[in-house]
Amino acid sequence: MAAEKRRTSDHDRPVVQRAVGEGRTLAATMPRLILEARRVAATVIHGLHGRRRAGPGENFWQYRRFVSGEPASRVDWRRSARDDHLYVREQEWEAAHTVWIWPDRSPSMVFASPLVRDTKLYRALVVALALAEVLVESGERVGIPGLLRPTGSRNVIERMAQAILHDRSERASLPPNFSPSPLAEIVLLSDLWSDIGDVRRTIAQLSGSGARGHVVQIVDPAEETFPYWGRIEFVEPEGGGRITAGRAQTWRADYTERVRRHRAEIRSETDRLSWSFTIHRTDRPATELLLALHARIGGEPEGTAHQRVKTEPRVPA
Repeated sequence: MAAEKRRTSDHDRPVVQRAVGEGRTLAATMPRLILEARRVAATVIHGLHGRRRAGPGENFWQYRRFVSGEPASRVDWRRSARDDHLYVREQEWEAAHTVWIWPDRSPSMVFASPLVRDTKLYRALVVALALAEVLVESGERVGIPGLLRPTGSRNVIERMAQAILHDRSERASLPPNFSPSPLAEIVLLSDLWSDIGDVRRTIAQLSGSGARGHVVQIVDPAEETFPYWGRIEFVEPEGGGRITAGRAQTWRADYTERVRRHRAEIRSETDRLSWSFTIHRTDRPATELLLALHARIGGEPEGTAHQRVKTEPRVPA
């Protein structure tokens, strides 16, 4: 199944070759990617209330009015001397939890059909960087499994970009095994066309410590609709396998059914672990996905099917 859905036609080969070139020269495209991530993040940050809140810590957060019954030692007399009210100096709560963001950078992610402008890889990286910016702005810490330790740095986008650029390891389709803390959250951005057994094992392993997660399947619209006709050779980008369809349109029904079953199994696993599962097409705005993820991170675990249907229609079992 993984092979069938990662293949592309001869007609799309120039697009795939261009996408592969983009992946190999990521350093050259990184400035545009960072700029796009900042634009997307700024769109989402504008008008959102941050996650910062009062609590134990060293950094100043805000002044608030003194409440009768509080210890007088909490009054900030210097600030209170400016007018007729008493004020308490509150510190920023530093118990921010960690969010691990993993963008899939495997060969299958460099695919882009003529229906869209950007590859799945480009969209995954833009969303990953923009999400990191939004979360750090909200007071959280962000890391990349196997690449970047959690950080709350204001230049988180640059730090993530540098970690990705200097990564010389194999581009795996699924994140490496690691043990996030029970209070951490994980965001997995991938096309998820790997073997379903591998996908389920990965999600189960990542949730083993009690961490919560959000699985996002990023797909090209052509992978949803299978808009192919006539004699076409499909090429699998990761294994190099090839298969020729004499009348590609006759494969459409079987293809869409296999996609449905694949997604149903992923959703079954995420439901079992109270993780969220989202399908994002690259012909949709990146801000749409970013808003959905920001709303879910730090919120209550996925509960009922009624709650899920508000953000993502459920694939029939």
